[in-house]
Amino acid sequence: MAQNFQPGDFLVFQLEAGFALLRLLEIEDNGREKTWHVAAYDDFFADVDSAESATAVPSRLNVTKAHLALTTRAFESTQVARLSNLPLTVDELAPMNHWKTDSESRPSDRSVRLLLGLR
Repeated sequence: MAQNFQPGDFLVFQLEAGFALLRLLEIEDNGREKTWHVAAYDDFFADVDSAESATAVPSRLNVTKAHLALTTRAFESTQVARLSNLPLTVDELAPMNHWKTDSESRPSDRSVRLLLGLR
């Protein structure tokens, strides 16, 4: 993947009828495989410009999944583009940190679209 993603990035991806947003929480590298931690939003946008404008006030966005852990394969299966970056809050990171404490937690190899029930 050519883009240099960083925690706090808002990422946009295209659906048939518009665009949706993800937020990169962390890229965890255990030496063998990366785990991509993202949050997903309920909001849909007609164009990239309106999606980018919405990221200026993240508190107005509706979180649909506060945390998804994805393998690199799963993350890369949905083409995304970086829109902006804002610092993450403790509240935004809490679901991911809770997931990390569960010894049964494993990253998903299913795409974001499948996990969100989108096509």
